[in-house]
Amino acid sequence: MGHMDHFSAGWVTPVLSYAMACVGSALGLRCTVRALEATGASKRNWLTLASFAIGSGIWTMHFVAMMGFSVEGTPIRYDVPMTVLSLVMAIAVVSAGVFTAGYGRSRVTAVVLGGLGTGLGVAAMHYTGMAALNLHGSVGYDPLLVIASVAIAVAAATAALTLSLIVRGPVLAALAALVMGLAVSSMHYTAMYAVTVHLAPSNAELAGATATEFLFPLAVLLGSFLFLTSAYVALSPTGKRHESAVAAELLREVELTTA
Repeated sequence: MGHMDHFSAGWVTPVLSYAMACVGSALGLRCTVRALEATGASKRNWLTLASFAIGSGIWTMHFVAMMGFSVEGTPIRYDVPMTVLSLVMAIAVVSAGVFTAGYGRSRVTAVVLGGLGTGLGVAAMHYTGMAALNLHGSVGYDPLLVIASVAIAVAAATAALTLSLIVRGPVLAALAALVMGLAVSSMHYTAMYAVTVHLAPSNAELAGATATEFLFPLAVLLGSFLFLTSAYVALSPTGKRHESAVAAELLREVELTTA
């Protein structure tokens, strides 16, 4: 059994990875809300941006956290194509969830299906990213913790979508992003606790890139993309009249479903 350290770089990786998850979530949820006010190509563009933001936010969170992951007795390398695939997967699966939420007939099904899609996107990305790990030994998982991690991801994504689609105001929007960020982080660390590594010591050269060679530049690139896009979205004007109309429509729907 290899001794694993999830925080070998100190508190920097969990804090920074949580921040990245929150920024990606905030941006993605904001774009999803914008998409609901829009129609046609504009709606599609907002939903696409939301998928990219949440997908890359989740991915950056995972790999920034992974920079603090080390196993005593073996170096760790990352399979580059697999790692890239995990990013593509995150964006693709999240976009299925986000588009479902954006084009959903009723808000309730939109939130449920959107949350399910987005949550599964988080999980698919995480386990694909983990499959990209190369080390001297084999990686095993505790099936119960794996199921728990997927459940956390789905529940959290659903909660965040509910908060952002049903509530209004900057405070609640920030809260939704923090919930989603916390969810992604707790899913990540739950999934990491599911891991056991059985070492097979060897001096053979491991295939793949080190975290600093490959993950770091990509994470910096995606992080900058998220921050710049957030600034742009925050500064671009919103249709306030639309927002109040959407809110009014929502209240009617809620009244109808609860009546």
